[in-house]
Amino acid sequence: MAVLTLILLPIVLLALGTPIYVALIAAAGAGLLATGSAPIDAVHIAMFGGLDNFPLLAIPLFIFAGEIMGRGGLARRLVEWALSIIGGVRGSLALATIASSELFGAMSGSSVGCVAAIGRLMVPALKGRGYDSAFAGSLIASCGSIAVIIPPSIPMIIYGIAAQQSVPMLFLAGIVPGLLIGALISVYLLVYARIKVIPLTDGMRWENIWATTREAVWSLFAPVVVLGGIYGGIFTPTEAAGIACIYAIFVAHFIYHELSWQDIWQTALDSALLISQILIIVAAASAYSWLVTTSGFPAKLVGLIADQHLQTWLILLTINVVLLFFGSVLEPPAAILILTPLLAPMMQQAGVDQIHFGIIVTVNLAIGLFMPPFGLNIFATHALFGIPLPQLYRGIVPFLVIYLIALALITYIPAITLFPLRLMH
Repeated sequence: MAVLTLILLPIVLLALGTPIYVALIAAAGAGLLATGSAPIDAVHIAMFGGLDNFPLLAIPLFIFAGEIMGRGGLARRLVEWALSIIGGVRGSLALATIASSELFGAMSGSSVGCVAAIGRLMVPALKGRGYDSAFAGSLIASCGSIAVIIPPSIPMIIYGIAAQQSVPMLFLAGIVPGLLIGALISVYLLVYARIKVIPLTDGMRWENIWATTREAVWSLFAPVVVLGGIYGGIFTPTEAAGIACIYAIFVAHFIYHELSWQDIWQTALDSALLISQILIIVAAASAYSWLVTTSGFPAKLVGLIADQHLQTWLILLTINVVLLFFGSVLEPPAAILILTPLLAPMMQQAGVDQIHFGIIVTVNLAIGLFMPPFGLNIFATHALFGIPLPQLYRGIVPFLVIYLIALALITYIPAITLFPLRLMH
């Protein structure tokens, strides 16, 4: 009865359109009453306990930093710099979108922030250069997902907390997968541009590269500060997020002069709204995952699968399908906090490295962000640029296929994620 309450109740509530956090709190409360293992006050304790976590502080800080970078001119200069280098190649504008998304992700770790910041610059430019609106919107929706794979990554921070794994090691493991996905999409963009005969942009000129590099040097230095500080042992990922905020404000206000103090205050208010939506889900999911763990359900699930004597590759395939499904209907923080207590013990039993599994989880949920019909990036692109949803659903298919190919490579070739860790050691 308790298992049915924990699994079926949230699914039914979500299907009825109930907000995610309400469904999770209701399931936790009903499950606690069904098991009778603790007083109902335990739900409140678990919720606030889930938020009382120092590494979790990195999430609001990185979101705020990303918003400042998007509005303060840092993102625009990254785009101009990337375009100056790639210019003259057919499809260079689309390639610059990929490069800018990778760089923006290395500064902020926010997917929707990447869609907003890079999309506002690139979607109108892409449409003006011969790309149809469906392609432009689909490209930016899928590129936004790279921002949660390339470190620093908010889902990796949450997974590290939930699975008690090293966040810096997860960041290190995410570098090659993020670059791999960018490379695969770039190949497709080059072929697409040649088939569609997309007009050439201005050719590469050293004076342009020098001018844009001089303008973008402060933007390009942001990932060096954030990631260099983490791997140099200067500060933790949470402290790095705080440094990113200070750096972004300093550059946007004092160097580029694009944000006044009033603009920064408004950005803080807008960021707080987004942060509150994420953290209330984290709090609710903490209570739910605590009850799932204490109910003994993960241990029973692991035992059930172990009794089937499935091969590791088949277990991983099944897990990927499950993660893709949940990633398409839940936001990454909720999906990670709900599923990690269930799946991590199973992966450990199957001999899968927990850091490697964290990257598998992250890539799956990144795909879910633009997977039809409920992908968050699709809705963000639709809201920002007015592109009809049916067009986005059709346009997203090639990018979805590319991500799934990358997911298969990452899943079944652990060296893609673990090689940087071994190199570091």
